[in-house]
This record gives sequence, C-alpha cells and structure tokens, in this order.
Amino acid sequence: MTKTAAAAGLEGVVATSSGICYLDGERGVLAYCGYDIHDLAESATFEEVCYLLWHRRLPTRAELGDLQTEFARARPLPEPVVRMLRSLPSGHAMDAVRTLVSALSHYDPDAGDDSPTASMRRAVRLTAQIGTLVATVGRVAGGGAPMEPDPVLGHAANFLYVLTGDRPSALATRAFDVALVLHADHELNASTFAARVAAATLTDVHSTIVAGVATLKGRLHGGANAEVMKMLMAIGEDADDDRVTATIRTMLTRKQKVPGFGHRVYRTEDPRATHLRQMSRDLGTQAGNSRWFEISQRIEAVMKTETKIDANVDFYSASTYHTLGIALDLFTPIFVVSRVAGWTAHVLEQYANNRLIRPRAEYSGPEYPQTFVALNDR
Repeated sequence: MTKTAAAAGLEGVVATSSGICYLDGERGVLAYCGYDIHDLAESATFEEVCYLLWHRRLPTRAELGDLQTEFARARPLPEPVVRMLRSLPSGHAMDAVRTLVSALSHYDPDAGDDSPTASMRRAVRLTAQIGTLVATVGRVAGGGAPMEPDPVLGHAANFLYVLTGDRPSALATRAFDVALVLHADHELNASTFAARVAAATLTDVHSTIVAGVATLKGRLHGGANAEVMKMLMAIGEDADDDRVTATIRTMLTRKQKVPGFGHRVYRTEDPRATHLRQMSRDLGTQAGNSRWFEISQRIEAVMKTETKIDANVDFYSASTYHTLGIALDLFTPIFVVSRVAGWTAHVLEQYANNRLIRPRAEYSGPEYPQTFVALNDR
C-alpha cells in the first residue's frame, strides 16, 4: 500500500462537513448559509448574521427583536468579572480576554445543563458579553472607568459606546457593524478548528471559546491588521507616494512580508476587503483626514504591480479601526467580538452531529525497533 505524505498545515485537507460557511477561493466567494457576503455586508446587521449562523436562516422581524432583547439583557458583565478585569496586570489584551471568557463560565446560569437549548442560550449570552468585555478591556487599558452598556443601542454601537463613553455617529456604527458581519465566520480557520476539536470532546461552550481565543492570539492567525497599522505608522502619515512606493519595494527586495496581503484560500481579492476599503474611505472623509486610506491605496497599487497579490481582510480593517479611534492592542480582540458568532455556530453544529476528532500522524522519528540500553551503559 502506497503511503501518502501528510499535507503541511493540513492544506487542502477536508476535515468535516458543515452547513455554515461556503468559500470559493478561485472566484473570491464567501457566503454564510448560502447568503453572499456582499449582500449581507450591504443589507444585514450583525445581529441578523448571528441568527443566520445559529439557525441557518434569516430571522423574521419578531425573531430579530427577540434576539436583540436577549442581547441587551445579557450584555452587562457580572461584577466579579469586572473586578477581576481591573485587577489584571497590564499585558497583551488577548491574555485578558482569554482569562475573562473563562471566568464568565463561573457565572453561567445554565451551568451543568448540556442540553441543546442551554448551549444555544450560552451562544447568545457569550456573544453579547464578549462585546462588552473587549470594549471594557480597551476602556480600562486607556485609563477609563467601566461603563454599563446602553440597552437601547445595537451591538456595534454598544461596543463603541462602552469603549469611548460617547454615542457613535451613524457612519461609525455602520462601519463597525459591517466589520463585525465580515469577520463573523470563515469556515475552518485555525481558531474555528480548535473550537470544533474542543467541542468534539463534549466540553462546555465556554471552554470551546477559550480554545478559539487562545488560538486566535497566535501571530500567524490573529494580529495581522495590527501589523498593517504598525507598517502604516512606520511609513508615516506625511509620506508622499514616492516614499510609500520605495518602502514597499524595499520590503519586497529584502523578502520581508508585507502584512495584509495574500490568503491561504483566496486566489483573487478577498471579498471582505472590498467593503472594508469603502469603510476606510468613508470614515477618513468624515474625519477630514484620508491620509491613512490614501497611503493604504498606494501600498495596494504597488503590491498589485510588483507581486499581483491582492489585499486581504486585514489590510483595510487596520485603517478602519484606527480612524474609529480604536487602540492597536484592541485590533485582535475585536476579531473575537465578531468571530464568537461563528465559533459558537460551529460548536453547536459539532455537538449536533458529533464524533471525537482524532486524526493520525505520519511517524518520522528513529527507526523502530530501537535497542534499549541500560542507564549505566549509556
């Protein structure tokens, strides 16, 4: 029997069947439960997308209203978790998010109930709470006092309100809502796969989300948008086109990775980048400062000319978040605010049709059998 070599990084390996996310990398297609991401980004709210991912259909007006009510009820954080948040030493924001998501499990009213309905309630509760949690982590890190969410505001607006203390503009709310929609799911990326592997052991929902957060923290998964913003700041807001072009060409000559470009799946433009480009442009125009967008556009043009590589979701999310006044350290945690909807959808799907995920490894160690040598003879 011929042995097949293991694919590095499991590239091209189909690991499960799922009804949540459809990707076609050759055509640049992303769809949630059959709905094209362009239609969802243009016409749906994040709350509608959450319902879609969890139930495989769009909600009626009444169902959406019920979900919004559940979100509003669940958003406030337990006081002991807020105290814990304030007591944590300064460090990477994702460390705080990972620790505090785990802490939320101690205040789960459905603790001990592993039924599908209880797991669904946890999905709703965690999605609502994590928005408040990440915003509060950012607010406290910036020296502010924790704020209670406003039950009148939607998910995107509440995040910006709790983070800044000010009610966001309609454009800021819309831009952040679109970002949440675009990041809500992306099939079997590393963090989603980690969450599903955890779910396959029949651990609780909170533990699966901790697995997702821990995996997303890795610099090869989350964090690329922060690297994009660091690159933009290093180039400088006052840089002209020649300096931008020279900087990118130098990076390419030195074989340095230009963050925000290329994707393991897409062979054309990442469809999410299309909408974030527009959000970055619109926010810059409203703020009266489009330099970060203009520099980003110049970098994109140089990369297209020099490498033919397209921008991915991270590239324009950097200038979008920065223009919204969001600190660099919060860029990856914001990913969690959105992706928890997808993670929980995949966890619920895994629970519903479960088998323990236990792949094999191709052995590449010393030849078997080895002769054991006693300690005194070595």
